Amino acid sequence: MCRRSRMGLLNSLHAGHGSLSTYNQDEPCKESRSSLIIRGFFERHYSLRVVLLLFVLMGTSMVIGDGVLTPTMSVLSAVSGLRIKFPELHENYTVLVACIVLVGLFGLQHYGTHRVGFLFAPILISWLACIGGIGIYNILKWNPSVVRALSPYYIYNFFRKAGKDGWSSLGGIVLCITGAEAMFADLGHFSKLSLRLGFTIVVYPCLVLAYMGEAAYLSKHREDLQSSFYKALPDSVFWPVLIIATLATAVGSQAIISATFSIISQCRALGCFPRIKVVHTSSHVHGQIYIPEVNWTLMFLCLAVSIGFRDTEMIGNAYGLAVILVMFATTCLMFLVITTVWNRSVVWAALFAAGFGSLELLYLSACLAKVPHGGWLPLLLSLATLLVMSAWHYGTAKKQEYELQNKVCLDHLLGLIGSGSMGLVRVPGVGFVYSDAGAGTTGVPPMFAHFVTNFPAFHRVLVFVSLQTLTVPKVLPEERFLVGRIGRPEYRLFRCVVRYGYKEGRWDHFNFENQLLVKVVEFLRLQADGADGERSSSASGEMSVIPAAPSQAVVDALASMSSCEIDYAGNDKGYSKKVRFEEMPAAAAAWRREETRSEVRELLEEREAGVSYMVGHTCVFAHESSSAVKKFAVNVVYGFLRRNSRRPAVVLGIPHTSLIEVGMAYRV
Repeated sequence: MCRRSRMGLLNSLHAGHGSLSTYNQDEPCKESRSSLIIRGFFERHYSLRVVLLLFVLMGTSMVIGDGVLTPTMSVLSAVSGLRIKFPELHENYTVLVACIVLVGLFGLQHYGTHRVGFLFAPILISWLACIGGIGIYNILKWNPSVVRALSPYYIYNFFRKAGKDGWSSLGGIVLCITGAEAMFADLGHFSKLSLRLGFTIVVYPCLVLAYMGEAAYLSKHREDLQSSFYKALPDSVFWPVLIIATLATAVGSQAIISATFSIISQCRALGCFPRIKVVHTSSHVHGQIYIPEVNWTLMFLCLAVSIGFRDTEMIGNAYGLAVILVMFATTCLMFLVITTVWNRSVVWAALFAAGFGSLELLYLSACLAKVPHGGWLPLLLSLATLLVMSAWHYGTAKKQEYELQNKVCLDHLLGLIGSGSMGLVRVPGVGFVYSDAGAGTTGVPPMFAHFVTNFPAFHRVLVFVSLQTLTVPKVLPEERFLVGRIGRPEYRLFRCVVRYGYKEGRWDHFNFENQLLVKVVEFLRLQADGADGERSSSASGEMSVIPAAPSQAVVDALASMSSCEIDYAGNDKGYSKKVRFEEMPAAAAAWRREETRSEVRELLEEREAGVSYMVGHTCVFAHESSSAVKKFAVNVVYGFLRRNSRRPAVVLGIPHTSLIEVGMAYRV
């Protein structure tokens, strides 16, 4: 919705990228009258857009809370089978075993799932085959007539006889849904066809057989209601099933932990979560990440819930409420997607929302009745996460808004350079000025103007780098870099906009620096050859979209001018090509203008003289006239998160020996 319209708040940070092919992958379809009405209603009312963002963040917070409850519930349920074989075993020992399994599970996260991922499918297939086979055994042994329960008539009959108790039981029945949902928590790693086939052919039949078998056993052993699964097992398979169950819970927990890492990484990229360390655990499989701070926080919370609650029934109440709230939030948002993004009829969207939403509301009402009995936990977790995410997004948005409003006009900077009125000195080397607010595209970031005012000197080659995360999953490599010139060629001022999708990770800094220089050289070649490429307007000239891989002419030109080594990535898959440039005949470089060759040679010479990086170290404070709520959000919550999150230079991987940090204080 942020990408397709102005209904969201995220797209307001970086506008003007509608030319990206990722924005226009779908064929345009005619907007319906209802779509225009709904979209216009949100666009006219800023408060509704704020409520929409908070609603989305609430659902996201519930998913993150699910990352705490799923491992706890799954592991505790599995190891509770020990008390069936050893009735005299105290509850503390099962909790201790569960805690050991949880510590081991989270302790292995930094190795990455690719090392043990090959075991996941065999474990889950074994588990499903186990419960399906045991279900068939129990059906045949205890009550074959239980297969009649497949008839919808028994749904009606159950509620007719049970009444209010039947409605209350929905809060426990929802756990049947949550258990299956955990298996597909990380949906982005699977295709739609594999999900459909896996669920309809394997998962669903095995679950139905398992539950029917358990019901057949309970029809003859009603006294075993609290631990019917393990008591229904034949003695000969008890221990193998217990081991497989524990392994299966680890796999299911791994899915939701990986999903939590993924969604927090995307929130961080979109400015809705503090800066944290994201480690890519696999160089071959995209999306396998590990976040140390989140991992240890999840482990601590899982251990606290296991030790504090102990009772799987109370944890189950919390677990069911978290999942059903996520489902209901998704249904509500899908109504808006169907009407405003897919431009379908509001009638069909209403039928979808009413069909799924009515069932979810029925389960939700039953789960809300269990809030005093453990259901308060996901509400508390989501409230804390929502406070962190909303405060960070608000503070970041205000900081970027301040920088955009207080950016220095490029004409003013060029006038100072041309007139020399301030006595500006150009020192040897290349300077990269980093910004993520987009000010580098139409002006100079305030922190650079602040630096020049106090120290009137900067490098002979200056590149303003604007790092922007867009509201698209990925940006094509050939559309990632926009490069332009600031002022006359003799000023040696450039600007570069680097665009990322919110699912993409940024590469290591050394290769990134080399890529920037190669892109600048490629831009100079395009200017020299008159191949302007795709253009985007700016305040001082135009910017060119630079191809993903450098042309042969650039490689030959660099080879003829430099004896250093430069790495450049030919694609986004981590492949890099190292070219050692030695003295070659001047004819190897096909340049049409001698001044461009001279400019490239000077660029390489300045790189050899040294490279420095300038970033802002900003402190954001609420204005004295602001309300108490705004002061608390900005000064207290956002200030605490900013002080305890990773600094921008650390996130960018900038070496400390070459770093220039410019302190700034913003009053928003």
